[in-house]
Amino acid sequence: MSDNLRPREKLQNKGPAALSDFELLQALIGSGNAQRSVTQIAKDTHKLLKQHRADLTYELLESVKGLGSAKITEILSAFELSRRYISDSEQPIIDSLEKVVEQLTDIRDKKQEYFVCLTLDGANRLIAKRVITIGTLTASLVHPREVFADAISDRAASIIVAHNHPSGNLKQSEADDAVTELLVDTGDLLNIFLRDHVIVTKSSYRSIKT
Repeated sequence: MSDNLRPREKLQNKGPAALSDFELLQALIGSGNAQRSVTQIAKDTHKLLKQHRADLTYELLESVKGLGSAKITEILSAFELSRRYISDSEQPIIDSLEKVVEQLTDIRDKKQEYFVCLTLDGANRLIAKRVITIGTLTASLVHPREVFADAISDRAASIIVAHNHPSGNLKQSEADDAVTELLVDTGDLLNIFLRDHVIVTKSSYRSIKT
């Protein structure tokens, strides 16, 4: 391959859109090593990418001969940045109590208590919102397994939980405190941070995270 056609030079001259997926991987990997050429490494990496797409992991990339830990980290970091700022650009960043409440309009006037969970990525961008339980809130009803199962599947960095008070009273109950404490402790074990627990009513809201 002549110098003016190498992926990095091609990117500099024509921009990243001019490169194929394979060439972009070559540019990202940079060079080969004593084990294999950059072309061979990029070929196997490209095959894994096509097979696994968003499910590509550090462990899978370790199977590529000649691909070291530094390059694996760079590749996964590049994919994650792309996912956060391009693929998920329509999803809001939840970085304030007010933005949390914007996601809860559908439960504020419910006649029963709805307990919901928002999963967030490392940039506090919303991944998904799910109803976990409907009914009276108790520590036994809101089990950490049900709250964190989807957060684990989403590969969430943190979660925010919330529930409505149909009575209109914003005062937190002993059950509210117990659920919050249980989820904080579980999140610490799983390394998925509980960012907040929010109560909403038809006309108001508050954070109760302890």
